[in-house]
Amino acid sequence: MSKDFNAICELAKKYFDALYNGDADLFAEIFHPQAGLFCNNNNQFVTMTVADYLGLVRGRTNPVDRNEKRSDEILAVIQDTPTTAILRTREVFLPKLFTDELTLMKFGSDWKIVAKVWDFELIE
Repeated sequence: MSKDFNAICELAKKYFDALYNGDADLFAEIFHPQAGLFCNNNNQFVTMTVADYLGLVRGRTNPVDRNEKRSDEILAVIQDTPTTAILRTREVFLPKLFTDELTLMKFGSDWKIVAKVWDFELIE
């Protein structure tokens, strides 16, 4: 499964690049079109489709635009089956520190994000 591990880490790199640069096209490449995105912070439940998320990304100012220092890391990669994995990440998008749980599925030889569940804390 080391080949899969490397592919999952490459997906994580693309995810971090897309977040930092606000690259909606790169997000569209790594998310499955039917993926769901979910957050429950302070009892405010948010759910989005990929299309909703891509619109949000296209309309916001991103860390690269604000000359912010890039800060992202992989916290865990868990792959218990040949076609499913969980990728836990942490990244800063000021003034928030995000922790993301990305559920991945393998389609042919490609890994895609099928669900994103996130939480954040304010750091500024």
